[in-house]
Amino acid sequence: MKTFQKIRWTLLSVVIGIGLCGYSSADEVPTYLAGYEDTYAENPREAALEWFREAEFGMFIHYGLYSLAEGHWGDVHSSPAEWVQLRAKIRPSEYEKLAGKFTAENFDADFITDLAVAAGMKYINITTRHHDGFCLFDSKYTDFKSTKSAAKRDLIAELAEQCQKKGLGLFFYYSHGRDWRHPHAPNRDEWGGNPRPNYDPPEESYKYGEEHDLQLYVEYMKNQITELLTHYGPVAGIWLDGRAVPGSRPEKLHELKLQELYDYIHSLQPQVLVSYKQGVLGTEDFKAPERNFKGESKVPLEICNTMQPHAWGYDRDDDVGHKTPDDVMKMLAGTKSMKANLLLNIGPLPDGSVFPDDITTLREVGKRLKQQ
Repeated sequence: MKTFQKIRWTLLSVVIGIGLCGYSSADEVPTYLAGYEDTYAENPREAALEWFREAEFGMFIHYGLYSLAEGHWGDVHSSPAEWVQLRAKIRPSEYEKLAGKFTAENFDADFITDLAVAAGMKYINITTRHHDGFCLFDSKYTDFKSTKSAAKRDLIAELAEQCQKKGLGLFFYYSHGRDWRHPHAPNRDEWGGNPRPNYDPPEESYKYGEEHDLQLYVEYMKNQITELLTHYGPVAGIWLDGRAVPGSRPEKLHELKLQELYDYIHSLQPQVLVSYKQGVLGTEDFKAPERNFKGESKVPLEICNTMQPHAWGYDRDDDVGHKTPDDVMKMLAGTKSMKANLLLNIGPLPDGSVFPDDITTLREVGKRLKQQ
């Protein structure tokens, strides 16, 4: 990447941070809620729910260090690339070396948001932090982040600026139940749902027994979610993942202080919708199951699927068979019949660019939707 491009992105991140960090719910109606001003004035979250029920189509983005995992640790074809650290039992100290190769050179928030608009999508959801703990935003609570990687950029700030400019809702995926790096995150001996890689011998950087304090991790998550809700302008939703972990131990669920977190999120930005996949407490604002969900929901429903055949993060071995325009239109018809939204995932290539076939497909889908 040319030096002047790096300087431009650094300055852009500073400007965006200054421009967005002061956002509060008392400010003007978020651009993605244009047309819902009257309802917003009475009840911001009800306005957001009404908008979400009518949105129908959104873009999911899984991007992180796992996007670079191909060829580093053998064959990952048997599992989605974003799970490579757990499946291949890669130690945190080894996995973190990928940050030195994470340039995100062709991650272009302007292009991605234009693509979403062209496809007829109303919102974007991006992995701010996946199970590996690597953050795409400039968190002060960790150095394991994009601003400390080879990229030296706050990708969330760049995307937030473009979404606000173009009237797209912005959802933040955040791995809650699983963290394969934080020393005090849920451990395998106390929780199910694959909370940690099964290292042998045990990972020395993790805390165990009396030294393990889950509340330090709970506080860490709250601090980072606070950053996401106070530094990046109006947010459409917080989308939590890892529900198999809290779901594995109902008797310990209270330790994660989930309802307190939900209430806190709504106190920071009342219009923000909270999801935890199919739900954990039953007090979430909407459900977001994967792929072939056939159940019913008393709250708004979102079905998640992938442009790749299976993987969410980019997987070179999953390149053949990306969804065609006909495939996407069929999925949209299916979710519409369920009165659900389709959250369709792209897994950017290691350099951050969008897979060429996906660009062609999404643009064609947008053209067809305009003709309906």
